[in-house]
Amino acid sequence: MAVSLDQARSAKSEAAKEFSRHGEVMGVGIVKVGDGYGLKVNLKQLADDHASLPQSVQGVPTRCEVVGVIHKQSPTRA
Repeated sequence: MAVSLDQARSAKSEAAKEFSRHGEVMGVGIVKVGDGYGLKVNLKQLADDHASLPQSVQGVPTRCEVVGVIHKQSPTRA
C-alpha cells in the first residue's frame, strides 16, 4: 500500500528523533517512492554503523544520506 503525503508529513518529526540517535540530523524531506511517499533523512555524519538505521518510521519508508554540513548560499545574479 502506498504511503500518503499526509502520512509522510506526520512521520517527519519522529524520523528526525529516531535518526538523531545515529548522527546529527541536517534535515528531513519528503520524496516520491513508487506510487506514494517516503522520507529522506540528511545526516551530517554517522555516529555508528549504518546497518542499524531504521528502514521505516511509522510505516513510512526512509532512506538516509550523509551530506556533511549544509551552508546557505548567496543569491546569484543573472
